Amino acid sequence: MNMRDKKIIVGVTGGIAAYKTVELVRLLVREGADTFVAMTEHATRFVSPLTFETISGKRVICDMFDRETVPVDHVSRGQEADLIVVAPATANFISKMAHGMADDFLSTMMLAATAKILVCPSMNTQMFFNPVVQDNLRLIAIRGITVMPPEEGELACHTKGPGRLPQPECIARQVQIMLSEPDLSGLKMLVTAGPTVESIDPVRFITNRSSGRMGYSLARAARRRGASVTLVSGPVSIETPEGVSCISVRTTEDMRQAVLEHCRNMDVIIKAAAPLDYRPKVIAGQKIKKIKDRESIEMVRTPDILEELGRIKADYGYTLVGFAAETESLTAHASEKLKKKNLDLIAANDVTQENAGFESDTNIIRLLYRDGRTEDLPLMTKDELADQLLDRIKEIREG
Repeated sequence: MNMRDKKIIVGVTGGIAAYKTVELVRLLVREGADTFVAMTEHATRFVSPLTFETISGKRVICDMFDRETVPVDHVSRGQEADLIVVAPATANFISKMAHGMADDFLSTMMLAATAKILVCPSMNTQMFFNPVVQDNLRLIAIRGITVMPPEEGELACHTKGPGRLPQPECIARQVQIMLSEPDLSGLKMLVTAGPTVESIDPVRFITNRSSGRMGYSLARAARRRGASVTLVSGPVSIETPEGVSCISVRTTEDMRQAVLEHCRNMDVIIKAAAPLDYRPKVIAGQKIKKIKDRESIEMVRTPDILEELGRIKADYGYTLVGFAAETESLTAHASEKLKKKNLDLIAANDVTQENAGFESDTNIIRLLYRDGRTEDLPLMTKDELADQLLDRIKEIREG
């Protein structure tokens, strides 16, 4: 998501996790957001304002009566911003928000703010579970403030439990969700991602080079834009996007069963996975030993999930989108697949091109539409491409 036209205020309060907020600010600035930092006095004991000023390129306000502060900054800042993020949010600051206290710049600005607000609590586990803190969190949530639950793990006090500030990447993704236009709200979407795996024996298996990145980017972007997303994923090393329901599968048949179980309730199905076309006819019960005359393993076809979805599409009315990873005759092969599998749109890419293969963070795509149109999308990140594809799918559905 491009945040170049967004104004974000990051409020930093006095918790040890304030060091993580430096990375959060860096991520927001990298995405182009106009990022301003306000700190409480206690926060400056953990991280120097100069650190945030260096990262954001803007002066940090810590003192309500700083001579460089415009007299109405505490009013205008929170009303001109698109979003305020308080990270970390201590129990003390949450209490101030819940009860309308305004004894410094940040707490006063929060009272006058009209921007969306995201609060990220971070504290000792027992403090977090204290009934007073829980009541205060419920109170600010009732007033329309978004509270991002803390993570579990080892805390600075050497105990374990809920209370860790979420990783900066997770907070940044939540910021993107809150700033996005929910133009896909109400849509139910199923996305497949990653490879499938077929066993040869208890030790060996076959798979392919699919990383799952494209499918996960699509699921993340669709959720950010308001869709209800179910992700059916083969084995990958990617964190499930926030708010996405993920079904993990291993074999092509596993993926087929999961997809067919959920497809009838979907508005859009995007098959970004790369399931295997073949599997061993027989899975050996024991590890296959080296035998001089053993030169081949007999293979059989796996189910064609996309073709099956195309056959039953008319029964359920979903929009069906596929991918074609090719090494030659890109348009011809993709066009054949589009027609044979009854797709509404296919995204084809030549995996031999530099920066366009399975394990790359970028891709170069040619889109082929059901009506015969083609469209070339230039080199871009898979996250950027996900939004481009969702835009095209939205256009198709709107006619």
